[in-house]
Amino acid sequence: MYQLVKATKALSDETRLRMLNLLLQRECCVCEVMQVMNISQTRASRNLSLLYDAGFLKLRKEGLWAYYSIDQSSLEPYLVSLLDSVEAGLKDNPAAIQDKIRLEKARRLGPRCQ
Repeated sequence: MYQLVKATKALSDETRLRMLNLLLQRECCVCEVMQVMNISQTRASRNLSLLYDAGFLKLRKEGLWAYYSIDQSSLEPYLVSLLDSVEAGLKDNPAAIQDKIRLEKARRLGPRCQ
């Protein structure tokens, strides 16, 4: 039950819901999340870390770069159900739609992106 509580707490924040919306589209590095959401590196990393700890995300490191993604095939079934609900809930949300548009233009910035 502890993991379920952790997962639902992770979903109780607009920033983290918007991040999941991005990561449901594709793998992102921290700097792309920062650009799309216009937030600091600290805020982006802290919230991505909470989603990772809750079991939603995979982390891949390549040098100084940190890449986050969602692999639904490796998630617990209850996490997949929660992600499906997040995706459905954000489908027509104006902020989530704008985030997806900005994600298409986001660029990886280089070594300072961690």
